[in-house]
Amino acid sequence: MFDPTVFDNLKVAFENELYDLDNLDRIIAITGRKDVLDMAVMSREFSLSFRLAGGGDGVSAEVVLDTSLRDLSAEILELQGEKAACGLAIRFHTEVETEELDVRCREIERCIADIWLPEEPPVQTLSRVFGDAGGRYRNQVELRFRRRIGEEQMEDIPELIDHAVRTLEALA
Repeated sequence: MFDPTVFDNLKVAFENELYDLDNLDRIIAITGRKDVLDMAVMSREFSLSFRLAGGGDGVSAEVVLDTSLRDLSAEILELQGEKAACGLAIRFHTEVETEELDVRCREIERCIADIWLPEEPPVQTLSRVFGDAGGRYRNQVELRFRRRIGEEQMEDIPELIDHAVRTLEALA
């Protein structure tokens, strides 16, 4: 019989929480789902993308869960001293006008700091299509957690998702 890994259990917990907010509460709308197995390095990555149900002015969020061969082997082989855990990141996607680039990026950083109180500042990655005269940059704001998570943190998932929704509301 299949014994689910910590990654599988966390993935299902995130899915349950987010799909309930979409289907039952209608607070968010799920916009994308990825479940990737990279066979070259035997790693897995799962992500769910969502936005506020009302539209959210082009702002979206993405919960990203990842695990490596080392994590999986530590769990499956029950290696002494190794703890089964996964990496977690929350990404926010928005657009920023060229004229207000510095000001808006600082506002986003403050917003993230106020809601999340992160150990490390978020990483904002700006991109634009060359020749695009629109004057807008795509901004991916990644909040990475230094601590890896396991099943012991499952009860924190609703609060984490609540923080993500509050961030979407603040960025919209």
